Amino acid sequence: MSTPEPTRPGRGLDDATVTQIADELAEATRSRGTIEKISTRFPAATIEDSYAVQRVWRTRREQGGARLVGRKIGLTSKAMQFATGITEPDYGVIFADQAYPNGATVEHAQWSNVRVEVELAFVLQAPLEGEGLTVDQVLDATEVVVPALEILDSHIELEGRTIVDTISDNAALGAVVVGDYEIGPRDRNLSWIGSLCLVNDEIIETGVSGGVLGNPALGVAWLAGKLAQHGDRLEAGELILAGSFTRPVWVEPGDTVRAEYQDMGTVEVTFR
Repeated sequence: MSTPEPTRPGRGLDDATVTQIADELAEATRSRGTIEKISTRFPAATIEDSYAVQRVWRTRREQGGARLVGRKIGLTSKAMQFATGITEPDYGVIFADQAYPNGATVEHAQWSNVRVEVELAFVLQAPLEGEGLTVDQVLDATEVVVPALEILDSHIELEGRTIVDTISDNAALGAVVVGDYEIGPRDRNLSWIGSLCLVNDEIIETGVSGGVLGNPALGVAWLAGKLAQHGDRLEAGELILAGSFTRPVWVEPGDTVRAEYQDMGTVEVTFR
């Protein structure tokens, strides 16, 4: 009788189970389907197990030639935490083929459970690493801040999800649509940028950027600290989605989503 593979510190699952979950999520991505909640099937799964699943997916993509261009922070606002029933942030990675320009037309069918969120994105000019970073340290490392829409793509059943489920699924990142209105990191009070989210010219959601931890730069600081725990850091040139300050908006083929920002222009995407 073989001896079970030991788990690692902070982990409740062995590597074989982590790889199995990553395989299931990869198949769900290909089939545009969903899998049963990991938290239900594997009650011992921890947050560290979920990031291990995410790392398997990331490594496979990079081995296939995908280029990392940024990260996303999720579940940073009370609006998003309320919408999901999850009480702490998470993060995922962004590859070049997941980034679209303002005004893009995209295929709705390439994603599952498609929703859109309104965010600010930070483009870094210097690396950021370590825990306990301040807002000023984040702003010093930031070249510009731009408006952005995040397209959510969930491959785990939504009802009753926990943070273990969202992290494993790359924090539900489908794509990012990057606005072209750039501001310097200290040109505006980043806590007080308002936005309207419209679907087919109808206002569906409103929000203000301070909903992200009081200041979205604090979301970036949180991310740098979390990455440090995983032996990673943010690099110059990366695009960081700092977190949504609206609830997710469901979209269907034929919809056009536009976010209008206070003194920061608009960003728009059409689904076909």
